[in-house]
Amino acid sequence: MPPLVVDIPDPSGMIPIAMDWEDTHTLSPDREEIARQVLEAIRGGMDVLRAIRRHPLPGGGYLPKSILVQTYQLLVESGEWPPDDTLLRRIRMKPVRTLSGVTTVTVLTKPYPCPGRCIFCPTDTRMPKSYLPDEPGAMRGLQNDFDPYLQVESRLRSLQATGHPTDKVELLILGGTFTAYRRDYQEWFVRRCFDALNETESSTLEEAHQRNETAAHRNVGLVIETRPDEITPAELAWLRRLGVTKVQLGAQSLNDRILLLNQRGHTVEQTLRACALLRAGGFKIVLHWMPNLLGATPDSDREDFLHLWNDGFAPDELKIYPCQLLANADLYAYWQRGEYTPYTTEELVNLIADIKPTVPEYCRINRVIRDIPSTNVVDGNRRTSLRQDILEELARRGQRCRCIRCREVRATPILSQALTLRDTTYSAAFAEEHFLQFVTPEDRIAGYLRLSLPSPQAPDVTSSLPDLKNAALIREVHVYGQSLPVGSELPGAAQHIGLGTQLLNHAAEIARSRGFTRLAVIAAVGTRLYYLSRGFERGELYMVQTL
Repeated sequence: MPPLVVDIPDPSGMIPIAMDWEDTHTLSPDREEIARQVLEAIRGGMDVLRAIRRHPLPGGGYLPKSILVQTYQLLVESGEWPPDDTLLRRIRMKPVRTLSGVTTVTVLTKPYPCPGRCIFCPTDTRMPKSYLPDEPGAMRGLQNDFDPYLQVESRLRSLQATGHPTDKVELLILGGTFTAYRRDYQEWFVRRCFDALNETESSTLEEAHQRNETAAHRNVGLVIETRPDEITPAELAWLRRLGVTKVQLGAQSLNDRILLLNQRGHTVEQTLRACALLRAGGFKIVLHWMPNLLGATPDSDREDFLHLWNDGFAPDELKIYPCQLLANADLYAYWQRGEYTPYTTEELVNLIADIKPTVPEYCRINRVIRDIPSTNVVDGNRRTSLRQDILEELARRGQRCRCIRCREVRATPILSQALTLRDTTYSAAFAEEHFLQFVTPEDRIAGYLRLSLPSPQAPDVTSSLPDLKNAALIREVHVYGQSLPVGSELPGAAQHIGLGTQLLNHAAEIARSRGFTRLAVIAAVGTRLYYLSRGFERGELYMVQTL
């Protein structure tokens, strides 16, 4: 444990928890017997929910799906039943969690001072800045005393208990400004996350990385969040040493007046500079954008949104976080004085429905509202199902969104011979971007690759990242469909039919034709062997290939 120590008040009794997860999801002999009956009914063709309701628990209520999954796993392990992937898919809880092709595990860092003074951020001494203790992901962090090993271990356990594969894990580290934490804490935190993935202890981060290349739970992406004014070439090299592949930046607004009013502490120019640096380093870029900040209006937000795509920011992913009025944020005092008015739900739905169809097909909208329980919201929108409301409004208008999330194949079976390779080219700050995507005849996306060709005006990061000298950059390779265990196959699934290899070959052709002598991939630790098997070599911090 590094010397960073932060006292956290005892949270016992402070956060209401309706039920203990372990109690309701533990397999007992009685539950196993009922689960066997339910599974037999499902194998016989009965609908899952109907089968569960046909076999209620003796004391009332019904079996959770996790008990069905655990019983199925016992039956298969004992040899009593043969493996049945179709049955497992039917009883899996929330299959959408892994339909993007990977399994996401979210962890929180400890409470620690944030360099920002944003008036919209809630303050709770038990939590990292901007997080509340009753947000689902944040609650898991608090329950595990923000211990990285315990957080990852418990999340893997719950995912496995509900039928999700955990072979390919994207690790998402939240907690405000990660780069503001002491570096010894950052390194310790990441190492302990990898120790949990590896299910063994390591004495150094490098050792933990090496073990993970062949571990049962391989890391296929490492994400941190920070502020635009924290990004420098030296910081990029440090993040790569940790294994980071994606960075979430709190842009919030692209209007300097709004940023100043809300005491954000950075400028629009700094946000653009941060995006350019991250792109030059091959990182995937996620921007946070906040409508309804102090001083904004729905019309000014519509105008602000256009700057994301017209001024070189061009994020790969976007989180839309409408400002929510919370009693423990400084903005509350502005509201009390009548200086701030939250948008109504109707205003928010109309605003986001107006802008969502304008999002380019190379971007993924991950969220349209934060997962903050409505009981914390003082005034304004309290609906957490805003995405559904917006999609319904778009359907009413006869419009659709073409962002990546709205076009993923998910569980839809595909025929590889029916796919078309499309190269969408666009300009970002100091780079020419190629978004290579395999699409179905229905315009569903089965896999994609992000290729970045730095311009001569791009920030020079090669002194910190020598692997990138005269290199074209592969910033992401992603194949969609239900996440599958390493080495497994599923008829009609997008994964494991060679789409990734085809995308890599096409990217190499483009880079070679444009005069680049090297191709560099910002490979996650658990994907290194994949790239080694496809002609890449280990660089200092990237996987590289001579063209």
